[in-house]
Amino acid sequence: MGKYDFNEVVDRKNTYCTQWDYIEDRFGEADLLPFSISDTEFRVPTPVLTAIQKRVAHGVFGYSRWNHEAFKGSIIQWYKTRFDVSFNKDWVLYSPTVCYAISVLLRLKSAERDRVVVFSPMYDAFYNLIRENNRELVESKLLWDNGKYRIDFDQLEKQVENASILLLTNPHNPTGRVFDKEELTRIIEICERNGVFIISDDIHMDIVYKNAQYTPILSLSENRMNMCICTSASKTMNTPGLIGSYLLVPDEALRVAFLKQLKERDALSSVSILGMYATMAAYNESADYADEMVAHLEGNMHFVKSFIDEQMPEIKFEIPEGTYLAWLDVSALGLTKDALQDALVHVGKVAIMPGETYGGEGFLRLNVACSRSKLVDGLERMHKAIQTVRR
Repeated sequence: MGKYDFNEVVDRKNTYCTQWDYIEDRFGEADLLPFSISDTEFRVPTPVLTAIQKRVAHGVFGYSRWNHEAFKGSIIQWYKTRFDVSFNKDWVLYSPTVCYAISVLLRLKSAERDRVVVFSPMYDAFYNLIRENNRELVESKLLWDNGKYRIDFDQLEKQVENASILLLTNPHNPTGRVFDKEELTRIIEICERNGVFIISDDIHMDIVYKNAQYTPILSLSENRMNMCICTSASKTMNTPGLIGSYLLVPDEALRVAFLKQLKERDALSSVSILGMYATMAAYNESADYADEMVAHLEGNMHFVKSFIDEQMPEIKFEIPEGTYLAWLDVSALGLTKDALQDALVHVGKVAIMPGETYGGEGFLRLNVACSRSKLVDGLERMHKAIQTVRR
């Protein structure tokens, strides 16, 4: 028995919670059991809560700085103890969110109408992020091969020839792929040969299961000027509402340019004080929480697999290598997205994201970062809905 109870049911209603209180915005109904937004239902680690409570008790929340040993050192130490890699603490930059960091990097490392290559299906926010920065989105479609996605390197070779940036997500949302060293090394070689800058969004890096291993892309190349990592403790520790992420940027000139944008253009250089304290407590004192949560999530994934195989065998699902997102192949049901969502919402009263949101036609994305009781309820609702539309 671990220190933390990830089966505790925490009532998040009436807390201005996106997933629970605003589910109607996406699904048109308010009384749904949600498995949509990519956060967890879990209380934060005890050290994080203690650090925040102590800081709140101080009672003064003035302008604050992140550029110090305590913040940057906690991040570097996490990579050393968690992934056995050593990075220079000078590479660490603060950003309010990963998406903000990526948006700035797009502008710094490419010109308007330049091509940005992504692996699709893909995290939905990136579609507008690229287009609203007036860059051309180029989708390098992952190949669905016997329950596992793989990179089409022949396609990638052609697509990066005239591109400026490859936006990588590792572990990958929504498919759950954790790209291995061989794949990452080949990506690096292709991009280096074509002068393409790599932005690697690694926000799910701590949520990897036993059959896979996360490798920071910066650990695989001696020439690191052509890449960076954008990430956060927020997915692992469930702190996105506290605001705070960071980058690892080896290129000093790029760090200077990024900070100029952060401070002088966007006036965002004063850190979220609670987000910073949460990150430091997470990385300094909460490794046990991450370990226990991953074990719980892997158990949930196995439960989903067993339930689907027994009750809904038309649906194809393989346990992913990482993330808490179950990517369900529902194409054999023979239903349109609208017909399936209508059954889920109005019969099952359950909110599960359609794969089309991420560029994955014929899939559903189910967030399993919850108690087992909620997961059981959700799967039973899903089963009830599908029984009404089976051919």
